[in-house]
Amino acid sequence: MIFRVKNLQAMAVVCASFVSVAVYAQTVDPHAGHGAMQMDAVDPHAGHDMGAKPEAADPHAGHNMSGSATPEAAMDHGSMQMQGGSAPADARDPHAYSDGIKLGEGDYMVPGVHRLMLADEHTFASIRGEQLERRFNDGGNDSTAYSLQGWYGTTYNRFVIKAEGDAEKRRIQESRTELLWSRAIASYWDVQAGVRLDSSREGPDRQWAAFGIQGLAPYWFEVDATAYVGSGGRTALRLEASYELLITQKLILEPKMELQAFGKRDPALRLGSGLAEASAGLRLRYEFTRQFAPYIGVERAGSFGETADFVRADGGKPIKTRVVAGLRFWF
Repeated sequence: MIFRVKNLQAMAVVCASFVSVAVYAQTVDPHAGHGAMQMDAVDPHAGHDMGAKPEAADPHAGHNMSGSATPEAAMDHGSMQMQGGSAPADARDPHAYSDGIKLGEGDYMVPGVHRLMLADEHTFASIRGEQLERRFNDGGNDSTAYSLQGWYGTTYNRFVIKAEGDAEKRRIQESRTELLWSRAIASYWDVQAGVRLDSSREGPDRQWAAFGIQGLAPYWFEVDATAYVGSGGRTALRLEASYELLITQKLILEPKMELQAFGKRDPALRLGSGLAEASAGLRLRYEFTRQFAPYIGVERAGSFGETADFVRADGGKPIKTRVVAGLRFWF
């Protein structure tokens, strides 16, 4: 019994010693004992022969960099000349490139021409007969009509004359003449301003101030639109539009539309206010040359509103269909 007590005391002392040592180890060094751990990983390149490792090519090999100075010397801004400054004293004479030949002098000089002229400085003139035709109306009273336009000037500024009218029995029945100054404002458009003179065999003459625009609209439509202001508060608007459809290079079909409106009725000329006259036609021409082209066609023309009432009152037909044959020319 005494032995068992001694053994139990010895075992208790040993257990207490172990417990005290473990508690001390945990409180003092949490990684105590890691020094004995083995961290050897498997080498993935084990067995590879790396002794013959190639050397990368030097991109600057062979470049002679001995002449390069320091960055400060290479970027010496003190000696730089900005463009637009004064030419250096030893610059070459620009006239030397022509081997001594000067403008207006030498063997190639044209008498009377002192300097070269650009294309828009030259003065040209042209006359175009858009219509010179005989009209065969369905109700008789055949007539001859003309529509001419001439101009003189440069590319940007021109003096323009427009003349239009018709004649019956060898006498001018009515005519319209416009004297205009034309100024190019875009590649295909001109603005025009001037005066218009109307003459009628059966009524008084009228004068108008005119302002309009003429040119080539998108999709190649020829457009001529002009507004007018006359005496007594009269106003008018005239619009023309046409298109050239090339069946061949010489055979051309041209649809054309034309209308005229007035802001105030004019009983002396048998015209009412609003849309007064309009016409639409087709003309087929053959161009022997661009300057000479006979044509045939058909046209539907009519009077509207109060103007049509004036026509009926005079015994006429407000709507007419006519066959036309004529000549288109320009030079």
